[in-house]
Amino acid sequence: MTRILVVEDEDDIASVLVDYLRHAGYDTERVADGESALERMVANPPDLTLLDVMLPRLDGMAVLQRARQHTARPVIMLTARIEEVDRLLGLELGADDYVCKPFSPREVVARVRAVLRRSLDGEALPSVPKRLMLDDAHWRATLDGAPLNLTRLEFRLLQVLARQPGRIFSRSQLLDLAYEDTADVTERAVDSHIKNLRRKLAASGPSHDWIRSVYGVGFAFEEPGG
Repeated sequence: MTRILVVEDEDDIASVLVDYLRHAGYDTERVADGESALERMVANPPDLTLLDVMLPRLDGMAVLQRARQHTARPVIMLTARIEEVDRLLGLELGADDYVCKPFSPREVVARVRAVLRRSLDGEALPSVPKRLMLDDAHWRATLDGAPLNLTRLEFRLLQVLARQPGRIFSRSQLLDLAYEDTADVTERAVDSHIKNLRRKLAASGPSHDWIRSVYGVGFAFEEPGG
């Protein structure tokens, strides 16, 4: 499950954010001060951190600056400051996005999904086998030179899986990372789309089972010979 760290010293704001993020399917933890946040971001980096600027013990800018020496995981700043200098400073230090207070918790969840997708898009693909080619700009994929004729969603699923060969993604993680709107999508729909994706991969590369099912857990992309 995708892990989110909420760093917010105001209990009412933190409680609402945690509730909305957990309802959206994220494994969410909250801390209330900068030193605790930095400790967690370095020792066991979450998939994304929501980081308030004004914090006790260590402010959010200092946390971000120090954390960036150890992790590149995405960070969204939560701030009441709207001055341009703060925005620029945050981005220079490595913030991935800003949300200004007061904010809608639904907007924050949407920003979280968008930044997670953007972060995945920015990752390199060193492990994707040369037999498989992904054209992110045009949502096209080929295997051994033959077009796979994927739907946009099938392409997105393949993109998520192939970028980290061998990693097992749960259905909820695939929902978070591959689906633009999960409001009316069930985990059973993931199985259906994976089945279609497998069928198309098998038609072009029948000598290898590209997507492995892990019973009770999820799916993993498998390289030939892996």
